[in-house]
Amino acid sequence: MRVRADLNISLDGIAAPPVGTPEEPFGEDWGRLVAAYVATRTMQETVFDNAGAGTTGVDDAYARRYFEGTGAEIMGAHKFGLDLYGDDPDWQGWWGPNPPFHTPVFVLTHQERPSLEMEGGTTFHFISAPPREALRLASEAAAGRDVRIGGGPTVVQEYLRAGLVDELHVAIAPIVLNRGISLWDDLRGLDEGYDVRSEASESGTSHVTFTRKVTP
Repeated sequence: MRVRADLNISLDGIAAPPVGTPEEPFGEDWGRLVAAYVATRTMQETVFDNAGAGTTGVDDAYARRYFEGTGAEIMGAHKFGLDLYGDDPDWQGWWGPNPPFHTPVFVLTHQERPSLEMEGGTTFHFISAPPREALRLASEAAAGRDVRIGGGPTVVQEYLRAGLVDELHVAIAPIVLNRGISLWDDLRGLDEGYDVRSEASESGTSHVTFTRKVTP
């Protein structure tokens, strides 16, 4: 089992634009940040049910890796939508009746809610727990498969600072946002504990992967 994290960021490191509205929950810049990723065949077929649509190539290869081998996910309350709709007991998240995760998902929150079973194998569990405890629960649910730290960036930062991430992939979109949450805040020297490789895609996106160094 590995602990993986995967985020889209801008050239200046922004992984989460300022919080938007119910109509644009991830902010007006979100579409630009994830455009190349959303355009891939994997995303079009997996999330939008558009068989045969979408781009192939480097971006699509990384999109496939996002889904492969994942047995559970940990995400923050914002990614589920509790910051805007946490008082609504009927709120079931941004992802529709059949979310694209297809695994148990552990949502980090201080708001108690019963677990929510969706179509396609996704069940949301709402927990208040520090990183290691949440990871223990997710690892048990993953049953030997990988655990994905799904975001947002503040959640990924917590796990990186705690030294719990085995592999971090960032897709760097060729845009400058200059506002929002930077992934790299207080992570000086992160690269020293990882082997780092990069690959450019046809869309202009740079894919940078940090893989934990193996100690002899």
